[in-house]
Amino acid sequence: MGAKNNTKRKGKKGGKGGGKARAGGGVSNDFRGADFQHSQVQGSGTLQTFVQQYAPVPTATDSLPPLPADFTGRDDDVDFLLGVLDPERTDGLPAHAVLSGWGGVGKTTLVHAAGHAAFKQGWFTGVLLVNLHGYDPQPSQAEDALEALLRELGVRPEHLPPPGAEREAHYRSQLAARERDGERLLVIADNVSRADQVRPLLPPGHHGLLATSRRSLPGLGRMRTVHFLQPEDAVALLRAALRRNDPDDRRVDEEPEAAQQVAVACGGLPLALQITAGLLASDPDQPLAERAERLMCAGRLEGIDDGERSLRATFDQSFEGLSLQQAELFRLLSLNPGPDISTTAVGVLTEQSQVATEKLLGQLAAAHLIERGSVRGRWQMHDLLREYAHEQATAQCERSRSSRRRYDQARTRLTGHYVRTAEAADTHLEAGRASVAPLFPDREQALAWLDAERENLIATTHAEGTTQTAIRLGFSLGRYLTNRRRLQDLVTIRSLALDACRARGDTLNEASAWNNLGTALQQVRRFDESIDAHQKALTLHQQTDDTHGEAGSWNNLGTALQQVRRFDESIDAHQKALILHQQTGETHGEATAWHDLGTALREVRRFDDAIDAHQKALTQFQQTSDTHSEATAWNNLGTDLREVRRFDDAIDAGERATAMLVDKGDWFRAGEAWEELATTLKAAGADAARIKKAWERSATAYTRAGATEEAESSRGHVDGTPPQQSAED
Repeated sequence: MGAKNNTKRKGKKGGKGGGKARAGGGVSNDFRGADFQHSQVQGSGTLQTFVQQYAPVPTATDSLPPLPADFTGRDDDVDFLLGVLDPERTDGLPAHAVLSGWGGVGKTTLVHAAGHAAFKQGWFTGVLLVNLHGYDPQPSQAEDALEALLRELGVRPEHLPPPGAEREAHYRSQLAARERDGERLLVIADNVSRADQVRPLLPPGHHGLLATSRRSLPGLGRMRTVHFLQPEDAVALLRAALRRNDPDDRRVDEEPEAAQQVAVACGGLPLALQITAGLLASDPDQPLAERAERLMCAGRLEGIDDGERSLRATFDQSFEGLSLQQAELFRLLSLNPGPDISTTAVGVLTEQSQVATEKLLGQLAAAHLIERGSVRGRWQMHDLLREYAHEQATAQCERSRSSRRRYDQARTRLTGHYVRTAEAADTHLEAGRASVAPLFPDREQALAWLDAERENLIATTHAEGTTQTAIRLGFSLGRYLTNRRRLQDLVTIRSLALDACRARGDTLNEASAWNNLGTALQQVRRFDESIDAHQKALTLHQQTDDTHGEAGSWNNLGTALQQVRRFDESIDAHQKALILHQQTGETHGEATAWHDLGTALREVRRFDDAIDAHQKALTQFQQTSDTHSEATAWNNLGTDLREVRRFDDAIDAGERATAMLVDKGDWFRAGEAWEELATTLKAAGADAARIKKAWERSATAYTRAGATEEAESSRGHVDGTPPQQSAED
């Protein structure tokens, strides 16, 4: 038919009828010495079945290519395939399997490895190899593959049935005859792009088939996706590939960190690692660190190209097989700044219905250009494919203004979706808020969305630079990141928001941004910087006559001063905040000032004044229906009461605090409250089991909050080995 195939066969030593390669790429057979005296044609009417006796099919070692020395990291995949090919299987299913995965992931070498392992077990007497060239400009058709396989089986050209059902039937009859003679063959169909290419090749009976494809092809056999190598296996491949060229090449062992960087830059993709190893072999003096830096700086796709093999060319083959809609979606996905994306967000990008969006995403996943995430409804793209998709999107934008405008609009829609939804979620976390956005039914759903989108939201904040979007996200993510104890992320997004405010000359928001950054710096114990930030916020609020903002800054400054034990200054700052809130009639702000003033007063052992301040805070939080802050006030009041040995009242306050914080899902503060309650129970001489239970609950709450150090500290009390406190603490 004019299509090429790479069917391979070598004659068995001492055997007859070995195939010879023709110049045109097909296969001819040399039958000199073969015995055809028992050949016959059976049949009646117009349908005939050809049955022929010939020399045995070659053994595995004669036909399967040897494995490269750098083959590694595929034990689980080989075990899976052996499980499919095992003749002792009792599930009654055909011994057929289809390996899928993106180009360059090592599918062909893997099926060869499985073939070698199966022949070592004595499960097969021969192997048939056929390359369907599924991603070449002219893929082989099934009838071409059948012709090649039949010739491999010794059928003379003049006995080949015409393409179609007769040829398929003759192929199956040939294999059935082999089975009756006690033979079991393994058919390996490589580079399949469509199911109809390989379906006619499915062998009958107990023969086996392994097929490889860049697409998932259901209905042909057991399916398995081949993934990229884990970092340690990628480094092992790099080492073996270098030593194959020069056994004395020690660069991987001498530069282990750089070797890891090269492996990561190659994305764990065997083809990329092999190309890179070839480039390193051609420059034996090049340090791995230099190669890693070149890969990351010059663009990885540009750097993974040795003139003969190119990762970009491999991706081109897969991309060119996409429909127009699939290709457009693939390019659009590169606009998402984070590591994965939800179906909903993709719908925002494309302005398509969820049904249409899911269909296209499923098609890209079947082509292994994206992957389904660990959570249903989320999708991810390998870093190298993301870089390729970005190249394609950039090229598309350069072709016309309309394309550039379309992509800009898609990016704006996606960014707007992230910002609006983050702001809606934040309303469910803000203490004392009278109303919340209806987009989420409750606080837990809001937190779940923020958990799923956290990396996208932070990446968007980075990508937006000095825009208003960076300010809005920097302001709306603070409560969430504090709740989840993502404190370094908190400092980062607060800093980005501040930079955007200053770049835009937004003085009013700059004051709030300084205040927010100061609070974040307190969380990571950078207290001097926190004090400086709050003082800058205070100055800006005073310059703009923002009394409410000034009051908040005084209060936050007081809290920071407590951390460096400047208690007199702290008390003065909280009292100034209190007066300003009273002047403006802002009850919730006044309650917060009373609460933080009470904590400062306790530090200077003015316990009665502290109890009075916390009781006032408690009353005002109740008046404003802020149960979250009320719980914190109960916790601090319990600590005050313990100090004056009012243990029953202290225990009651602590139990109220823990119950309310658990109900709110604030696991970090719940951990703190359980810790305080355990301390109070011990001071009150409570039963040891009750004290232990409180510490256990503290550890559990901290764990749920992601506060590892605090959880270990509480767990140490459970085990009877609390950590040593430093003098500074």
